[in-house]
Amino acid sequence: MIPYSTLEEAHQRIHGVAIETPLTRFRDNLLLKDESKQPIGAFKLRGAYNMVAQLTADQLQHGVITFSSGNHAQGVAYAARALGAKAVIVMPSNSPQVKIDATRALGAEVVFVGPASLERKLKAEALAREHGYTIIPPYDDERIIAGQATCGLEILKQLGWNEQSRSEDALILSPVSGGGLLSGVSTGIKQMCAARQWQAPPVWGVEPELAADAAESFRTRTLVEWPAEKTTRTLADGLRTQSLGQKNFEHILRFTDGIVTVSEAELRLALGRILRETSIVAEPSGAVTLAAALFHGSQLPTARRIVAIVSGGNIDPQLRAEILAEPATPTTV
Repeated sequence: MIPYSTLEEAHQRIHGVAIETPLTRFRDNLLLKDESKQPIGAFKLRGAYNMVAQLTADQLQHGVITFSSGNHAQGVAYAARALGAKAVIVMPSNSPQVKIDATRALGAEVVFVGPASLERKLKAEALAREHGYTIIPPYDDERIIAGQATCGLEILKQLGWNEQSRSEDALILSPVSGGGLLSGVSTGIKQMCAARQWQAPPVWGVEPELAADAAESFRTRTLVEWPAEKTTRTLADGLRTQSLGQKNFEHILRFTDGIVTVSEAELRLALGRILRETSIVAEPSGAVTLAAALFHGSQLPTARRIVAIVSGGNIDPQLRAEILAEPATPTTV
């Protein structure tokens, strides 16, 4: 397991690049951790920069490559540009245009493959062998996990967590797909509390029921993979990964307290409420946590405060208009 000292080092390393994002009050006891405020509009900058910043000068000179549906692509492109390295991004052909355009605007070269997450991984590995690029994986690496863990450290600080805090004082909800954010946040929160001999709040993952491989893996304690034709059904394009990463799964089993799934109708309603009722411009993947808080309270631990991480805000403008045109209170969810 990643030690707390490594997480502290990551926090110091990304300081001045990734920002400490705000907690926005949605209602009295429900707070939204707004990662859309990051320079790339998503949490992925934390892990990407933490890893790229640890590469050697020779590795930076040869360039970096990753495989991503969008937000990690921008994180790697941003980090590479900041550190003077070439970035190549392998993206699925069905990536939102807004994420493709943003990645290119950061100076990265984009290579397209089919919609399956395995396709883009294999293509990236082939190009890395051919050109000597260093692969910056989207989630299955301890340096990526440590970077994402800084989000959890911030949450504890913002909640004023200390030796007098009790586990029932808060509940942290994180989206989960490949597992980078959930494994990082849960590891950061639990390791920081253990290092300081504090009680830790529970951390739960949330994912769409149409792409619920992580929930099945957590429930069965066995890493499972769902086919792309199943995971790509969800509106949450950032949560279509077919399986948790191995390292992520190990940390999730150790530090995460549970995973709950939400329906597409619940996701759309939660997304609409964020867009209508707050100043946050969330993308679908970032709204799953609010959906869990609104519709699955009976499945979650009772807590005085809930922090729902809004993982990103890179929403397609057409989809945003479509969501805002839908009824605010549908008859069924």
